[in-house]
Amino acid sequence: MKSITIKGSERESVGKKATKAVRDAGMVPCVIYGGSQPVHFAAEEKAFKSLVYTPNAHTVVIDLDGKKTNAILQDIQFHPVSDRINHIDFFQLSDDKEIIMEVPVKVTGTSPGVLLGGVLNLNQRRLKVKALPKHLPDYVEASISELQMGNKLYVTKLPTPNFKLMHPDNTVVAQVKISRAAMKAAQEAAKAEKSAKGGKKK
Repeated sequence: MKSITIKGSERESVGKKATKAVRDAGMVPCVIYGGSQPVHFAAEEKAFKSLVYTPNAHTVVIDLDGKKTNAILQDIQFHPVSDRINHIDFFQLSDDKEIIMEVPVKVTGTSPGVLLGGVLNLNQRRLKVKALPKHLPDYVEASISELQMGNKLYVTKLPTPNFKLMHPDNTVVAQVKISRAAMKAAQEAAKAEKSAKGGKKK
């Protein structure tokens, strides 16, 4: 999985006043959990742009004055009015411990059902995976090459090399629905066939 480096500085004061001062200075207060003790730090808001405002999944290297920690974004809070980032929680990664993380779904192939006029619905745009940090995928591949009209693609049909999907087996990732136009065409074809048969009987 691709990684993003975020540079910041450790915070000694973590009270409400100190946190407000951090935000007023255009910085984001953050915490890293998962280690021997929580690490509080602050970084410029623009440093999180490529991590937060993207559909892609990334791990994070947090560089605090030269001290680097591998982590993932665990939780983020936004200001209810301005929508600016209020606070971010990170979780420290360990090479020998599996982690659960959401990654995007990448659709591949061409559905025969879509070629016949069906509509592809992507029910799950992101999926939770469990893996060691070195095996975390950038995305989960979902091939729709075998989806006929009315078919569904379940999580059990997705390739999962070196990771597990944390979803029930009946979770639908994508499906091809019959469009109104295709349904109307099918109904008209059925009527025409019925009329043709009726004419032959006479």
